[in-house]
Amino acid sequence: MHIRTIDIPKKRSLAKEPRVALVHDYLNQYGGAERVFETIAEIFPEAPIYTLFYDKELMGNRFANRDIRTSFANQSFIRKNHRLFIPIFPLAAQSINLKSNYDIIISDSSGFGKGISYDSGYHLSYAHSPLRYAWEPEYYLGTLFSKSVIAAGQPIISYVRRWDKKMSQKPDFMFANSNHTARKIKNFYKRDPEVLHPPLDTEKFFFDPPAGGQGHYFLAFGRFIHYKRFDLVVEAFNRLKLPLIIVGTGPQAQEIKKSVRSSNIKVIDEHLSDDALRRIISGAKATIFPQVEDFGMVAVESLACGTPVIALREGGAKDIVKYGHNGIFFRDQSPDGIACAVHAFNTMRFNPHTVSESVQKFRKENFKQRLLEVVNSI
Repeated sequence: MHIRTIDIPKKRSLAKEPRVALVHDYLNQYGGAERVFETIAEIFPEAPIYTLFYDKELMGNRFANRDIRTSFANQSFIRKNHRLFIPIFPLAAQSINLKSNYDIIISDSSGFGKGISYDSGYHLSYAHSPLRYAWEPEYYLGTLFSKSVIAAGQPIISYVRRWDKKMSQKPDFMFANSNHTARKIKNFYKRDPEVLHPPLDTEKFFFDPPAGGQGHYFLAFGRFIHYKRFDLVVEAFNRLKLPLIIVGTGPQAQEIKKSVRSSNIKVIDEHLSDDALRRIISGAKATIFPQVEDFGMVAVESLACGTPVIALREGGAKDIVKYGHNGIFFRDQSPDGIACAVHAFNTMRFNPHTVSESVQKFRKENFKQRLLEVVNSI
């Protein structure tokens, strides 16, 4: 991992262990950002967690034993339909006031978390993305609202965008989760973050060849939300008639199931344990990764299990996939583009040991080491 020297101004002299607070946007879904936050929380087991809202059930009881402090938005209906309440989240974030109670504030955020209020303390921000709903509303809100509704909501979007840009100047130091995210931060925020890739948990995802050898099926897994583009994968395999397993949960589950026309496609719409998911990944020929992601833990976890990735050549995937080494790319984000890539993949061979080794640089230990280097230098 590339380590760069940074010059961080010392804001105060501490005679004892620093008081640390952790901040995450909201805890009502479990995805890549929440896996990162779990690792940060492991480093600081005594630190309180501040978040806009927390749903213990939707989080599978994760963080249930932590001191979690929420905003006025911590209401059941909001937790289950949070995208409808985006305009109030800037106010909810700023209503969380840490005052001067902490020496170090670490926010793990895709937008709102970095906007919490405080009077003093060194603020280190781990950025998964600039606030998507403000800067890329058509892409992230396109299935919730029509183009005309999004157009009519431009004053609200502009307000949230101005707020987000203002809040982006608050952190004293910023990490970005990929080079793709770092470029967006430079463009939108005019800041120059350090890239620190999200942590791979090699105790959960590792090369463990199945007893029966590599399977005959392809795989797609993750949250069932529109920008993950499971619809493209399903349509491609409806045409290919090749075996495909899709694993995940989310608001588009029923829509995905209804789009299946091939008997060779199986949808597993349930939460699987990491061990069960690892076995499915390990048995697949390849994982299809058709979306534009800020990073892409799905791709990393697949590769860690020795399973190559067929990825769209956009976003964070370019930090992960090396053509011909651990997977291949396609450029056309469409069923035809995926189908062509699958045909090309079937003419190639990959060494699963080499595939797994290619992502060991993302190990959790490396992430923790770099984060602690920065914290210890404050």
